[in-house]
Amino acid sequence: MAADLGKGHLARRGRDRRSMGVVMSFGDNVPSVDAAAVPRDAYLLDVREPEEWTAGHAPDAVHIPMSQLRDRAGEIPQDREVYVICRVGGRSAQVTIALNNAGWQASNVDGGMMAWAHHGRPMVAEQAGEPYVA
Repeated sequence: MAADLGKGHLARRGRDRRSMGVVMSFGDNVPSVDAAAVPRDAYLLDVREPEEWTAGHAPDAVHIPMSQLRDRAGEIPQDREVYVICRVGGRSAQVTIALNNAGWQASNVDGGMMAWAHHGRPMVAEQAGEPYVA
């Protein structure tokens, strides 16, 4: 199924979504969840770039940058729901569409790490200092 995660499945489609004041256009049925509602034991897939991850991320998140998804899709479990997160929700919505089209059960985290931080959800950094959303 990893082969189904090609660029065609990552294309933007249809409906407008508002996330942190930004208008994005995606498919009609992008499952999503508010950052405050992501279960504590969820499989949280962070698809941001390495420098964003290093600045701050959820403690138990799994990091697979969007650009590596095609090659690393086999690392993502198919026996549980996957919550996908990025900075504000655009990249993660695209990944959510691709994963669902390829057989996973995935939901986009609305507002991404910006909303995660806004709701006071825990964050850690891979560098010295306080974690922040880059």
